[in-house]
Amino acid sequence: MTSFPIVDLTPDELLTTTRTVRKRLDLTRPVPMELIKECLEIALQAPSGSNKQGWQWIVVTDPDLRARIGAIYGELFAAYQASKHSASALFADDPERASVQKRVGDSASWLGEHMGEVPVLLIPCIQAGKTLPAGNQAGLWGSLLPAVWNYALAARARGLGTAWTTIHLAKEREISELLGIPEDFHQGALIPTAYYTGETFKVAPRDPIETVLHVDRW
Repeated sequence: MTSFPIVDLTPDELLTTTRTVRKRLDLTRPVPMELIKECLEIALQAPSGSNKQGWQWIVVTDPDLRARIGAIYGELFAAYQASKHSASALFADDPERASVQKRVGDSASWLGEHMGEVPVLLIPCIQAGKTLPAGNQAGLWGSLLPAVWNYALAARARGLGTAWTTIHLAKEREISELLGIPEDFHQGALIPTAYYTGETFKVAPRDPIETVLHVDRW
């Protein structure tokens, strides 16, 4: 199915080591469009409500467009980073987690400054009408986001790094106008994609399953 090298990973290794990649994105190495298409072919195997497959995918490689998107992202990220909701501000009273959050914040800040330099910016979209439906939107986004994660997994298996970002959605209409996205399509994420540097991705620390699992009742 692939004409590109595949990283030797078990299914569990692929699922547990597909990490958010920021500082390790290689900004200098071009990514072949055929490789992106191959990852998207796998993305399209994801489920969607009623098998509608109402998604569309914009792959941005033009340097000027990437720079303009990067400028919008950087402006919005700066406001986020200064807020009490930023990654680096969370868990400030927990010494163990605070150090991890600081590293996450530093990494995110780097991406905020360099988003427009990443070789490929992927924007997945889904058709939903000019305004999003009121109430529960799980069915709508559940028909797009699994496919986006499929893309990230396929990219990881082929030596590409990705990061799941959504900050740009505060100016979704501006991005849509820039890229000619129809009014009845909504963006689900902005996924910077590039070859990564280094070889090792590790399983991330998580809270014990007992702290989040509820059987039968909360």
